[in-house]
Amino acid sequence: MGCRMKIAVLWSSANTDGLTAAAKQQLISGVEKAGAQVQEIYLNPKKIAHCRACGDGWGLCRQEGRCVLQDDFAGIYQAMAEADGIIFVSAVYWHDLTECMKALIDRLRRCETGHNGYLEGKRCLLAACAGGTGRGALECLWHLEQALQHMGMRAFDRLPVVRFNRDYMLPALEKAGAIYVERLRDGFDMMY
Repeated sequence: MGCRMKIAVLWSSANTDGLTAAAKQQLISGVEKAGAQVQEIYLNPKKIAHCRACGDGWGLCRQEGRCVLQDDFAGIYQAMAEADGIIFVSAVYWHDLTECMKALIDRLRRCETGHNGYLEGKRCLLAACAGGTGRGALECLWHLEQALQHMGMRAFDRLPVVRFNRDYMLPALEKAGAIYVERLRDGFDMMY
């Protein structure tokens, strides 16, 4: 057996013991059962400033592929670039990603589309976890996928997890994580 596949799991929720954390843990369990190595990145305690749209809106991100802001962004970006696959798990706030996840995505998008392309072609697994009515989960997943498409990334699957489906979705997430790793190993491709 060669090098272990590495999967970066980025997740964001203010509640470290809620639905989003449970969904993240089930996905990680599946990934590990499939033999891949997990790098878990919990965004909430990280320092990720919002993009300042330097200069005329394109600063060093366009010129050099890096951000002028000195925070945790560069390390997260590097971990994503080095990963064989990326799993995004976000709580849903007002039908959208958490503010932490949005700040990261906004800065990634500028570095990726303006210069680097390190994440282009990466296959991702997306999960959105909603309390309340749960209606925002699908919109959240759509917003995330649109942002990833701007960077040339592709969604392997989109998993809405809501308080009403948690009893069957949480066990299914473990299987989804394992199958995701299997598909990455197989070199699957999707066209869209």
